[in-house]
Amino acid sequence: MSRKHFGTDGVRGAVGIAPMTPDFVLRLGYAAGRVLAAQGGAAGERPAVLIGKDTRISGYMIEAALEAGFSAAGVDVLLCGPLPTPGVAYLTRALRLSAGVVISASHNPYADNGIKFFSGDGYKLPDAVESRIESRLEQPMGCNPSAKLGRARRVDDAQGRYIEFCKSTFPGELDLKGMKLVVDCAHGAAYGVAPQVFHELGAEVLAIGVTPDGFNINDGFGATAPQNLAMEVKRRRALLGIALDGDADRVLLVDGSGTAYDGDQLLYVIAKHRMKRGNGREKPAGVAGTLMTNFALEKAFARMKVPFARAAVGDRYVLELLREKGWVLGGENSGHILTLDKHTTGDGIVSALQVLTAMRESGKSLAQLTGDLVMYPQVLLNVAIPKGFDWKKSKAIAKAQADAEGALEGKGRVLLRPSGTEPVLRVMVEGEPRKAIESAANSIADVVRREASA
Repeated sequence: MSRKHFGTDGVRGAVGIAPMTPDFVLRLGYAAGRVLAAQGGAAGERPAVLIGKDTRISGYMIEAALEAGFSAAGVDVLLCGPLPTPGVAYLTRALRLSAGVVISASHNPYADNGIKFFSGDGYKLPDAVESRIESRLEQPMGCNPSAKLGRARRVDDAQGRYIEFCKSTFPGELDLKGMKLVVDCAHGAAYGVAPQVFHELGAEVLAIGVTPDGFNINDGFGATAPQNLAMEVKRRRALLGIALDGDADRVLLVDGSGTAYDGDQLLYVIAKHRMKRGNGREKPAGVAGTLMTNFALEKAFARMKVPFARAAVGDRYVLELLREKGWVLGGENSGHILTLDKHTTGDGIVSALQVLTAMRESGKSLAQLTGDLVMYPQVLLNVAIPKGFDWKKSKAIAKAQADAEGALEGKGRVLLRPSGTEPVLRVMVEGEPRKAIESAANSIADVVRREASA
């Protein structure tokens, strides 16, 4: 599909600059509403959508514009306020709604915002439906007569419902008593949810990043900035630190020594534990990663005789691969982890609970559970590029990439890819020794900067 407005994870951008302006969001709500209305439902019933958001100051404006657009299209709106992205996915499915909408720019700074959609089944909106919404956006906006406008109401118990759902994914015969956990909510959507989940399961919880002011989301806290969490875990002598991002769909863990564990390592822990539980009767049918997944993980699954496949970068592509193959486990090194037997989308809280299940049932620490996984060094550089810059047409960049691959002498790999959410080209080099991959990554990045500014 040719995407004009939708990226890999909905519509996203700097607030006040197209497309994140109130007039566009109003039209987006109307267009999505008309597409949903055209899909039909029970006779005489209006379609209904759930709208949740993170803690950005711009969320109020965008929520109001979306609500007006849906109402004008004859779609009822349920507003749940700040709630993690996976919480919106869960409630959309639990309440049998037509769709769910999340207002969030995930791990981006507060000045950005975004809009992403879930189908009534709790999965990301299919490309075909996004395509119909894009087409409808090109048509003039209208408005239903008063008798056919959508209504709006608040869902007052949304956080409580989602807390109970998260707890239900943890084995009923286990608890977290005796565990001291530092939970970092990035001043984001999980600030009223995540600490409560772990506390109600028995843990001693020390919460940080739980005082959002509209401007501090992801600022020095959360999964994209774990240094503060690592210091706090060591200072409080906690067993673990759990870091979520702004919309709580990704997670990173830190142990008592301050060592951080990324999505690749956590996915390995979950998969290996499932394989060992019940003498291998729960062996994963297969595990999905992405082009960014560390090669060490692929080799480890090969040793375990567990099939492994790579998808394009982005949790929606991991999900597509899992559903295509009928597998349930997959993820990204950024901390998006999918356990489709637990939830329909990546969920930072649920993923952390799966790791804690492995620790509880095995009696082992994170360091012990990952001791046989020796990660290949990776260097990832984000190089700013202007909008529309076609890096694939640059002979200089192609030569720099080829030279870097040659210098690694088959002991590493090079990956260049544009971000789906930011105007940057990601340069990733993986292999050994570290000095060689750092040199290779910097050489490519220098060429990209030169070509992008030419």
